[in-house]
Amino acid sequence: MLLKTKIFIIAILMAAMTSQWVNAATVVFVQGYQSSGMEWRRQGIMPLLVESGWRDGGHIIHGRNGIETIPPFVGVAKKGTLYTVALPTEAPLMVQSDILEHYLINVKARHLNERLFLVGHSAGGVLARLYMVTHPDQKIAGLITIAAPHLGTEASEIGLAVAQSPASMMLPFIGAGNINRSQGLFYDLSREHTGNLLFWLNRQPHPQSQYISIIRGDGDIFVSPMSQDMNRVVALEGRAKTFFAPGDHSLEYTDAPIILKLLNAM
Repeated sequence: MLLKTKIFIIAILMAAMTSQWVNAATVVFVQGYQSSGMEWRRQGIMPLLVESGWRDGGHIIHGRNGIETIPPFVGVAKKGTLYTVALPTEAPLMVQSDILEHYLINVKARHLNERLFLVGHSAGGVLARLYMVTHPDQKIAGLITIAAPHLGTEASEIGLAVAQSPASMMLPFIGAGNINRSQGLFYDLSREHTGNLLFWLNRQPHPQSQYISIIRGDGDIFVSPMSQDMNRVVALEGRAKTFFAPGDHSLEYTDAPIILKLLNAM
């Protein structure tokens, strides 16, 4: 009888552990152009999530010894673990995607069998979607994008035109050398047209996943609300959920409760 009781207790404990294991989630935040992964902390988004039961797993970088994680390891992972990443945000999206791939392989190795979600701001939202489309085998459970130019943006076309004009020679002297360095990215994010990356990406099969667009209103002068809506993407029409949030194009603390609510529901 004692042996049967022990077996019963062990079975219950294993079932409870398995339930937490299956339901656990990992979230990787992807920053936008000219931003840092640390911006998710500076704007109070990560701290609010940590207060709500998530753990801040740290900031992932390419260090001298390969992929490294910079603390903090803050909070208890009741709901899951959050990470930010270091990316060359001026580089073309395919270059950034290759680096993101290494990070996500590392993250998945740490959190075997956990669901993996991506949250991307601005160009980071398009980058995360590009990764999902080019790596469908990774089975990303969900994508949340914030003010992302899924259909492209005129701002990128203006930047590209400036970089290709005679005035580009003067840009480094006025602290705007990033415009010259970002030509490939600007081309990637120009409004979709035959031959460019967005035209190709928006017509590729997208993996079965949850797609959510957080859309800014007219306060965003860089990306139109229409471009931020993943339902406008040819391959995703009708598959995305949309939420509207106040603010301009930048990350806002007011994004934190929306992200928390969405993650808790996914």
